[in-house]
Amino acid sequence: MTADVAIVGYGPVGAMLANLLGQAGLSVLVLDKERQVYPLPRAIHFDGEVMRIFQSAGLREAVLEVARPGSQGMHFVNAEGRTLLIRGGTADDGPHGCANNYYFHQPELERVLREGVARHAGVAVRLGCEVTALRERGDWVELDLSDGGTARARHVVGCDGARSLVRKTMDSRMEDLGLHQPWLVFDAILKDDGSSLPAHTVQYCDPARPMTYCNVVGRRRRWEIMVMPGDDTAALVRPDTLWKLVRRWVTPEQADLERAVVYTFHSVLAHGWRKGRMLLAGDSAHQTPPFLGQGMCAGMRDAANLAWKLEAVLRGRAGDALLDSYESERAPHVRAFVELAVRLGGIIQATDPDAARERDRRFSAGEPEIFEFPSPALGPGLQGDAPAPAGLPFPQPRLDDGRLLDEALGSRMAIIGQPGVVDAVGEPTRERWRAMDAVVLDRPGRTLAAWLDAHGARAVVLRPDRYLMGVARTSDELERITARLPAAEVALSR
Repeated sequence: MTADVAIVGYGPVGAMLANLLGQAGLSVLVLDKERQVYPLPRAIHFDGEVMRIFQSAGLREAVLEVARPGSQGMHFVNAEGRTLLIRGGTADDGPHGCANNYYFHQPELERVLREGVARHAGVAVRLGCEVTALRERGDWVELDLSDGGTARARHVVGCDGARSLVRKTMDSRMEDLGLHQPWLVFDAILKDDGSSLPAHTVQYCDPARPMTYCNVVGRRRRWEIMVMPGDDTAALVRPDTLWKLVRRWVTPEQADLERAVVYTFHSVLAHGWRKGRMLLAGDSAHQTPPFLGQGMCAGMRDAANLAWKLEAVLRGRAGDALLDSYESERAPHVRAFVELAVRLGGIIQATDPDAARERDRRFSAGEPEIFEFPSPALGPGLQGDAPAPAGLPFPQPRLDDGRLLDEALGSRMAIIGQPGVVDAVGEPTRERWRAMDAVVLDRPGRTLAAWLDAHGARAVVLRPDRYLMGVARTSDELERITARLPAAEVALSR
């Protein structure tokens, strides 16, 4: 079999990428050694930007059926029960046109993603089929399969996790960012409505035994419990030990144990996300501790960044050099989130009593501090050296006609601006817009015009993943922003 893109690994990131590429009309082959969705919970959180990615794939309503807004936030509580700080949460629409945070049960989300993939006739899925070797041969990558067959693809994306065969084939180096801490993850299903438990996530910053409590979705609850020096990990996962650890919150009479496993939380980042026609996404490219709930989110952003670039290159709309911007943009973005997660982990994981007391003194004894981390900008890439808001996600407001912005734009590149600036660009720029199948809004309406005015802008260029390529005040600046896209000299023969 031949395909435009072969995706190795059919977890959430691989399934998201298959949805986006299938929606673009590309031929896609998805390969995974497992035959079924992993039935137990793993990831439990995604943010508003990821919901917007689901929306871009036409899956927003289906995802809302299996996820709930995280409206209560995350509270950091010390051993004495004092709240040190709060990461804010709300069910109101945020900058992405939805709530800022959501909780979910991963098997249910994967089912939604796979049902989404089934909509696209150009996507073939082969389960129970392991990739055993990869070789780049001219314009193709050849894949050897465990059933004795082979496949060929123009590009291969490894979404095959921490032990990625694709990454090993590419010989990409892994950078250790410094956190390797074992934690016990304990998932339970309540027998009642859980009204006696907190509605919000709690980080128990107790030096005797740091813990995390998560209200997941429905009656699902999770406790993450730090493994301490001298702990017997085999004993920790026994039910009699587990229930003792969480008895101040829940008992066996109140909940059923679903899963208990010891994980080592890692913070690592690959160097070399692309080698020729092979690329990495998700856990094959990076791993982050869970203190921000950004592990799966990072992989979904990888998929959104990579999908439109692969389409542009394969359609002959942009040159192959466009793919070089994938790692340069995404790796610094991931690093910023990993480093913040490690810093928050330092607050939670302080086990020295003197260090914990010093930590507590740093926070006011009055009202707890409420914080929300800003989205980092992309690393060097298509925005050039332009300052923020270039390289940041563009908000998704409701337009004057009631639609969300992305509903009006679809999955295309967009130029939004005042007619005096947009109409004055030259024909070569317009040809580039047509080549990229860009939508041009030169009558932006009150909502978008207000954003332009607030940022001293007359026009913006939005990528299909809804990141800002640049902000223009003149038609000359708008032309220079457009020129950053590497044009293809000859369209790919299909």
